[in-house]
Amino acid sequence: MILPGTIEPSTPFAPGFDTDSILTSTRALQFYNLGYKFCLRYLSLGEQSTRDLTAEEADDILNSGLALMPVQHVRRPGWSPSASLGGTDGQNAASNARQIGFPAGVNIWCDLEGVNRAASQQDVIDYCESWHGSVRGAGFLPGLYVGANSTLTGDQLRNLSFQHYWKSQSNVPAIPGRDYQLIQFRPSVTANGIVIDVDFAQSDNLGGQPEWLRLDV
Repeated sequence: MILPGTIEPSTPFAPGFDTDSILTSTRALQFYNLGYKFCLRYLSLGEQSTRDLTAEEADDILNSGLALMPVQHVRRPGWSPSASLGGTDGQNAASNARQIGFPAGVNIWCDLEGVNRAASQQDVIDYCESWHGSVRGAGFLPGLYVGANSTLTGDQLRNLSFQHYWKSQSNVPAIPGRDYQLIQFRPSVTANGIVIDVDFAQSDNLGGQPEWLRLDV
């Protein structure tokens, strides 16, 4: 079953958050009433876990008024990227998003951080491009979260196939000519009983914006 709502560009200057905690209908409404406009919840690396986003939770989030986008978990720090791993992770991200009910065209985000220092920059590029290809091939919009120890330079990030970038709260490179569409702030905070990272949506320098799912309530 497809989730309710419409895919639309993010609202400029909209505040939101990402969290690894499950959002109940009550908690989602609390965040909406506090002025948050969107949230990001997690997809699993393999088969979708009930500890991550489910169709029921996604429905609760959307019915609260919050817009929603999914982001895939990253492995523990020190993981080794490759083209084959990127393809598999991207396929699983797309499959899990489809299982939850996300329609084609919504942004799915790849979490790039904590890469093994022994990995080459080409290994990282190959992983990202394969992940992008799998997600794009499934009809979704691939986005890239740039976190600590992602190893790529700003020019290398710009030259990837991605057109949607999310800046972490870590010290990461600027992306020449494009910049970021989501900005994550530090530190993490506790709100409504859970830990969240606060995010801010904006247009990048090319006019690009995240595409989220939102239900008029």
